[in-house]
Amino acid sequence: METTPPPPSPPAPAAPAHRSSRPTGTQGPIPELSLPTRRRALPGGGRFELTDTREEHNVIIRSLVSFHSVSCIRFVWKRNHRDYISFFPSSRCWSYLGRRGGAQPISLQKRGCLYKSVVQHEVLHALCFHHEQVRSDRDDFVSIVSENILPGRERQFRKANTNNLGTPYDYNSIMHYSRFAFSKNYGVLPTIIPKPDPSAVIGQARKMSPTDIKRINELYQC
Repeated sequence: METTPPPPSPPAPAAPAHRSSRPTGTQGPIPELSLPTRRRALPGGGRFELTDTREEHNVIIRSLVSFHSVSCIRFVWKRNHRDYISFFPSSRCWSYLGRRGGAQPISLQKRGCLYKSVVQHEVLHALCFHHEQVRSDRDDFVSIVSENILPGRERQFRKANTNNLGTPYDYNSIMHYSRFAFSKNYGVLPTIIPKPDPSAVIGQARKMSPTDIKRINELYQC
């Protein structure tokens, strides 16, 4: 899934996911994920690079460790693990939804994606969570303005049949898009309008919200 970098950076993409659901076709939760070494050969001769600088490396490490203090999720360095997450600096910020098996890439573009909020967001996709604004009950809390969405990005707003784990809709979720995400005219034409209060703040989270954390612990039975 693609995601949007933290404000005020313009939005970037993320794979179709909803934070509190366990979508069809995934292999289920992964309570212990492995992190690949800085450079590691992959099947077919491809290579993924973690980052080029220690500071970039540390942003990712700190973001992963942030899960340890609030949940039973634990990240370990890759050794002989068959399934693992591999971070690499491709274009945009994106991640697959749920466990896929083997080397599972998470893209963190060097400019715009190396923030704690973005890393948490993309890792939550890998942990099986959709974007907040696509959850099954979203129409009660936001309006999607389809005519303002960039052509080709409509799927990022497609409502999903999600398991919301008994938690309320959360404007402060790290998985919620901003008001102008994928807008034809960023800052002018909104793509998401909250309701009943259209002035409510959405998509500005810098870290996982208490509801995000509750959903992780519920899904993984922490």
